[in-house]
Amino acid sequence: MKTLLLITVVIIVLFLISQIYFIMAKTETQPYQVLKKEKDFEIRKYPPATMATISMDAKSYKELSSTGFRTLASFIFGGNQSKKNIAMTSPVHMDINSSQSSMSFVMPSEYTKDNLPKPDNSEIKIETTPEEYVAAVQFGGYANDEEIKKYAAQLETALKSKGIEYFGNFRFLGYNVPYQVLDRRNEIIVSIRWKE
Repeated sequence: MKTLLLITVVIIVLFLISQIYFIMAKTETQPYQVLKKEKDFEIRKYPPATMATISMDAKSYKELSSTGFRTLASFIFGGNQSKKNIAMTSPVHMDINSSQSSMSFVMPSEYTKDNLPKPDNSEIKIETTPEEYVAAVQFGGYANDEEIKKYAAQLETALKSKGIEYFGNFRFLGYNVPYQVLDRRNEIIVSIRWKE
């Protein structure tokens, strides 16, 4: 009985230590400037960023997340012409829709389209996104298709109530590794027309 209790305590302590590590780990995050905070969302300005993107026929988060992630992870973990490891950043961008969906990894700020090693997989496209203004809503826990639709609808309703014009698809941003259980961060963003 004492052995079982001791093993349980050790497992709990190791779990908590791992979760604290994931929360405290310093991963480069895509920069943005918060221009305005509303009750249910915020307005952000994103500067241009270098992204590695894979497009797929997936029509759901479930279909896109694992295959897309594995494909892009192979690129940053040496699947490129330089056989170079590229640091993981956050968030992972997903544009999920009924025709063709895409997943993008933001490249570390030291890279541009010109100095980033070329992917071995020709389906991975390297692009520089333009500066953009977005509305964003944040939620915790593990994301799934139902949660993504729920928060996209919530953001759409909030924007309409404020008379803010939006365009394009509502996109999902995921910030955490799958095995981080505590303090998870997810977001839905959509492009808006905004004048500072």
